[in-house]
Amino acid sequence: MELHNLKPAEGSTKRGKRIARGQGSGRGGTSTRGHKGAKSRSGWSKKRNFEGGQMPLQMRLPKRGFKNRHRVAYAPLNVERLEAIAEKYNKTDLTIETLIELGIVKKTDKVKILATGELTKSLNVQAHACSESAKTAIEAKGGSVNII
Repeated sequence: MELHNLKPAEGSTKRGKRIARGQGSGRGGTSTRGHKGAKSRSGWSKKRNFEGGQMPLQMRLPKRGFKNRHRVAYAPLNVERLEAIAEKYNKTDLTIETLIELGIVKKTDKVKILATGELTKSLNVQAHACSESAKTAIEAKGGSVNII
């Protein structure tokens, strides 16, 4: 057996339909596309949410609520988590760059410090936002909060 002798197995391949080759072929005229409608036209392709001209589902459903396009989403960091991070990595200055480097927040995140938990040591924190209670808790222990 050599490459030029190889053939597909008997009955494994079929000849394709030769459409639009005249009336005598049995597949002329409408060329297996049926009569009229979008599917019979050239250039037709089914769009993702197309429902045959029926009103699409996303347009039939009622729209509720309000999405504020100017909302600023913050990555929350509690005071107790900041202390745990400072102890684990032996740091007293926690800047945004440090938090990104340690993999705690993403580069695109905005960080907000919240006051959940107890703080036992002095920390110098840098963030995009900070709650008043978190600020007083950090400053009470001799630390500082720098808002960017």
